[in-house]
Amino acid sequence: MLRDPRCMNCHTVTDFPRQGDDRHRHIMNVLRGDDNHGVPGQRCSTCHQGVNQVNGVPGAPKWGLAPLSMGWEGLDDHQLADAIKDPSRNGHRTLAQIQEHMAHDALVSWAWEPGAGRRSPQISQAELGRLVQEWIDTGAVSPDSR
Repeated sequence: MLRDPRCMNCHTVTDFPRQGDDRHRHIMNVLRGDDNHGVPGQRCSTCHQGVNQVNGVPGAPKWGLAPLSMGWEGLDDHQLADAIKDPSRNGHRTLAQIQEHMAHDALVSWAWEPGAGRRSPQISQAELGRLVQEWIDTGAVSPDSR
């Protein structure tokens, strides 16, 4: 699930967001900016409002990119699990806060309400929350890299 484009487009390691299931560079040469919400004159909130727009522009509260420290591109399963657990790379969150973020955060919830022409992830957000909790309850083990 965490490798789904709905997650990876925002958890990128580039200086720009990606979009679509093919994860292409965001149109209009949008850039990350110092605060992960765009550059002056081209802020994410210029187009992305708190809800999806009738013109097709997606939206959710606090629309923006995850910080570069939270980028997941190129990580194997072990590295991804380690990154999610590492407070210096996960926004100083506890495992309980990570589970809450994935299970209930409004921006994460957008993945299941992506608007016209976009597909939702293959599992529900409730199932994601349950799986993350199960991972935590069984020791939050980072799988072996192979």
